[in-house]
Amino acid sequence: MREPLRIALISEHASPLATMGGTDAGGQNIYVAQVARCLAKAGHQVDVFTRRDNPDLPPVVDLRPGARVIHINAGDPTFIPKEKLLGHMPEFARSTERLFRIGQPYDVVHANFFMSGLVAQRLKSTTCTPFVITFHALGLVRQQHQKEADTFPLARISIERNLVKRADAIIAECPQDQHDLLSLYGARPSSLAMVPCGFDASEFGPMNRGKARKALDLAEHEFVILQLGRLVPRKGIDNVIRSLAHLNAAIPARLLIVGGDAHEPDEVATPEIARLRQIAHEAGVADKVTFIGHRQRHELRPFYAAANVFVTTPWYEPFGITPLEAMASGIPVVASAVGGLQYSVVDGVTGFHVPPHNPAALGARLEELFHNPSLAEGLGMGGLRRARAMFTWERVTEQLTEVYESVLQPRELPHIPAAHGLHLVGMPAANAASMATP
Repeated sequence: MREPLRIALISEHASPLATMGGTDAGGQNIYVAQVARCLAKAGHQVDVFTRRDNPDLPPVVDLRPGARVIHINAGDPTFIPKEKLLGHMPEFARSTERLFRIGQPYDVVHANFFMSGLVAQRLKSTTCTPFVITFHALGLVRQQHQKEADTFPLARISIERNLVKRADAIIAECPQDQHDLLSLYGARPSSLAMVPCGFDASEFGPMNRGKARKALDLAEHEFVILQLGRLVPRKGIDNVIRSLAHLNAAIPARLLIVGGDAHEPDEVATPEIARLRQIAHEAGVADKVTFIGHRQRHELRPFYAAANVFVTTPWYEPFGITPLEAMASGIPVVASAVGGLQYSVVDGVTGFHVPPHNPAALGARLEELFHNPSLAEGLGMGGLRRARAMFTWERVTEQLTEVYESVLQPRELPHIPAAHGLHLVGMPAANAASMATP
């Protein structure tokens, strides 16, 4: 039987307590929350360190027995876009280190995102705690796809390169992530372990379609296409809308778009809705598109169950959790052949791959599924089997635990001067020095 571990998860901007689907709240929040809960359920002690973004948050919140969220003061206790957080990481690191020194030692730190990696690197240099890192997204890949829309500091790339060298282990979430770490960042193959994201089987599973549609007041005869997640341009929702214009007019298509920053589809709260509505009008399909607004996670299962097909066609996607939830619900997934979607969705087995920015290709696949319900059902069952076999959070955390244990072998850890590493990556000298000071 494994010895229980004391594990520190660091997730500076993505709190496991955040409302999903809002600004800066998405897959990483789910990942951290589920990993913490499942590790604790397996008998480990887990603390999640995240930035306080609300003055009313208590210092510590229990997620479940054995798992806590610890709020760290770093900058004003209000929402700050993650692109603007780098300058607050020295304060975050100092506060976290103080808690490390007064508490029981942790066996391992698991950093999530590059800024959390900076904190983990300092903790390794001052407390000799080994750290592993999941980047969740890589700066060079983001720059390639977002170009001038990427507003992260240029220092991000050098920071990531340095962390790739310093981490005791690096978690790649899919083969594409692994390839990018090797080819773009020069990662050592021996430092890489591939562990995917997951889904919660207690939240998502097959459900009677008729009952789900009745609950959501959806027509039984419609061919329901579901798009669910954050409403940001890179998700390619405009591509899904335009694909409707390529369907035969006789197909009773209904596109449901679930997501946003408010319960109602408010263009002020979520400006992306206004842009997408304009695209729907220009494409002549506005009557086929329904914006739902934001929904809590416990409200999502009927939307998946009511759909004939789940569609996600982002420009790029490091992994993507919503396709797993759709697969676990037994519906086919049509996804861009990019990033982690090339791994989670198997073309012709659990759904189809289509090129991004190609509404005609997407429309052709949707029409194929409409005319061949038995094919759609078979792909849905294929997805259900794959999700249950490979992508439960319990399986994910078992694999993560193996990675944690692999870095616990007795070793003489080098003392890595934090200031040297931070000066190297271009952080302002004052910030670098403050992170180097115990």
